[in-house]
Amino acid sequence: MQLLGLYLGDGCLSAHPRGVFKLRISLDACYPGVMEECEDAMREVMPRSRLNRVSYCTWFELYSYSKSWPCLFPQHGPGKKHDRPIRLTAWQWRLVSKRPDRLLRGLLHSDGCRFRNTGRGGWSHPRYSFDNKSLDIRVIFCAACELLGLHWTTSANRTIYVSRKDDVALLDLFVGPKR
Repeated sequence: MQLLGLYLGDGCLSAHPRGVFKLRISLDACYPGVMEECEDAMREVMPRSRLNRVSYCTWFELYSYSKSWPCLFPQHGPGKKHDRPIRLTAWQWRLVSKRPDRLLRGLLHSDGCRFRNTGRGGWSHPRYSFDNKSLDIRVIFCAACELLGLHWTTSANRTIYVSRKDDVALLDLFVGPKR
């Protein structure tokens, strides 16, 4: 499920000759721990496919070729994810319902962050935010939060927050700060 979250956030599939697809996930070079987890997830899901890494100035691209990627990520389609419908299949929802924490970890590692929220009077406590252009992906994020009983709020734009101390503490158990 973590790989699904990373794919929905910062991944894409592209077609290549003979029915082969390339899964690419773009990752910030500042977080080598996230990159290692992504590599582990890709190897776990597709152990026979060679995993490759390309380094750019401030980010890395992890990629792997397989004919099976579209079966695992049926959300693949033409154009940008935020310009087309993104729906999880019934079998994906069954897996998410068993481990929503893994999906949230992938989504937050790709398009989320943990930061200190401050306010008048000098109070300060950690908070999570998730931001994605796709309304459908934001709905998936919120549904996964609800499966764990996490309260979420949204701002006027497309950012979703998990701010309650108990909810942040729960997310800290399986997400925590990016490393």
